[in-house]
Amino acid sequence: MKRVRYLIEAALARSLIFLFGRMSAAHASAVGGAILGFIGPKLSASRKAARHIEQSLNTPSDETRQIVHGMWENLGRVFAEYPHLPVLYRNHIELVGVKHVQSLIGTDMPAVFFSGHLANWELAGPSVKDLGIDIDLIYRAPNNMYVDGILQSCRSMDGSLRTYPKSSQGMRDVMSALKQGRRIGILIDQKYNRGVAADFFGRPAMTSTAFIQLAKRFGCPLIPARVERVDGINFRVTVYPPMDLSKDDETLLREAHDLLESWITERPAEWLWIHRRWKTQS
Repeated sequence: MKRVRYLIEAALARSLIFLFGRMSAAHASAVGGAILGFIGPKLSASRKAARHIEQSLNTPSDETRQIVHGMWENLGRVFAEYPHLPVLYRNHIELVGVKHVQSLIGTDMPAVFFSGHLANWELAGPSVKDLGIDIDLIYRAPNNMYVDGILQSCRSMDGSLRTYPKSSQGMRDVMSALKQGRRIGILIDQKYNRGVAADFFGRPAMTSTAFIQLAKRFGCPLIPARVERVDGINFRVTVYPPMDLSKDDETLLREAHDLLESWITERPAEWLWIHRRWKTQS
């Protein structure tokens, strides 16, 4: 029964990707945002998102509803933008902070980049591709393997970017890539049950420290990167100075979470509040 459901979901996802791919990037993004902006707030997941927003930002109910609507609209845009990622990264990104990755250009120095599920997070990696910096992406595979294949084709831009699933084998591949001088990108804002309980918006959140440990193990830069949706399909990707790896893991994790909290607080509708992010759920 599960396989049948997965096949139906995959057929729907493939059909939508095909339809959005036939539209211009701007039209697809707007349509995807409008559809999920209408449907999403009616889903039960919106109640969980609203609780997370109110507990984290102390927002009044009207503002909470606006953020929930904006979150679904952004998520709809992200899905509709999947077939257009090559166009978006080449023509619709303002890249800020190039000086912080200048030392990587034309070298085989490894690096670890980290970000969160903000705006269209799929654009963080390819944003520096035209500088000659290829970033291999670590991702969490969806439960539906058929949908995973569809999204992977888009995310990797038909194989032009390397990707590694979050798994034991995936981590071995990541370490091999860093040994070869490649650059790795990871999103650090998902719950990781085998991680450490770190403060995130004032509550314990199980968090992986792998991004810190990898950078220390290979002695390579640990670089924060932020994606913002400026307007429609126009984005800003900001690369921040590398973090100070002489600090202990707990301090570095706190600093990384401080950055994430500041980015989310500034643009709360661009983050995925439906994540099961915290150690205890209300």
